[in-house]
Amino acid sequence: MTHATLHDGAHLPLHLTGEGPDLLLAVNPDPVEGPQADAMRAWGADPELGRDLIAGLADRFRVIAFDYEGHVQRHPKPDTLTPDNVAADLLAVADAAGAQRFAYYGYSWLALAGLQLALRTDRLAALVMGGYPPIDGPYRQMLAVTTAAHAKATAPAAPPGEVVAGDWATVQVTSTEAQTRQFVTLYQALRTFDDRAAQARVHCPRLCVVGSADTIAYGPDWGGVVVDIAGPLLRERAAAEAHGWDVAVLDGLDHMGAMQAAAVLPVLRPWLTRAVG
Repeated sequence: MTHATLHDGAHLPLHLTGEGPDLLLAVNPDPVEGPQADAMRAWGADPELGRDLIAGLADRFRVIAFDYEGHVQRHPKPDTLTPDNVAADLLAVADAAGAQRFAYYGYSWLALAGLQLALRTDRLAALVMGGYPPIDGPYRQMLAVTTAAHAKATAPAAPPGEVVAGDWATVQVTSTEAQTRQFVTLYQALRTFDDRAAQARVHCPRLCVVGSADTIAYGPDWGGVVVDIAGPLLRERAAAEAHGWDVAVLDGLDHMGAMQAAAVLPVLRPWLTRAVG
């Protein structure tokens, strides 16, 4: 199996399939099984998402799939998960796969990783950001949420209670101090990032896909902020399009719903085909 060597020397397995233009796909290529899969379904996630996305794209593209999110959970980078290093890791994936020029698709924080990549390389043939707006992104709010998660990870364990799917107030943090601190490191580095000013430095074809109902309100224990993914894009759609973004709003879908293969492939597949296929 092909592996990429990341900024800290860790090895990230790559799943390569299909033929055509190179596409970096930041997803877990292996279906999740057992209790973890059941928990994912309860929250509206799809344990087979990566496999389904690969299957829907591999007939037109050489898909380079890699579970970067799972990797950083298994191999935390508490002091080094910075935008520079994340972009370097994505380039290391492309290098290991022999992809000189490539498209990239990532969802949520992996979408903002794609934007950081676009600012640091001219090798990007196309960029697709899913579940994160390219203009007026909630960087400050995500710093508050990740800081709260880190505080919970370092606090004495509370008696377990019932977790209600969709209700963040009932969630108990089971991640380690290092796992949560790496995301504090990432969002601290982005706290002064001006995504509006950065648009002039993005030159490849680009698409943003969001659900129209993608807004999460966190209670006081989670920073008391609203992480609004859809709002900035709905309000600033004209500005995004003026900066060269194609915009797809998936009606009625929340953060989990808008990442599903059945929702995103009808947009992603034809757009990538036009952009690089």
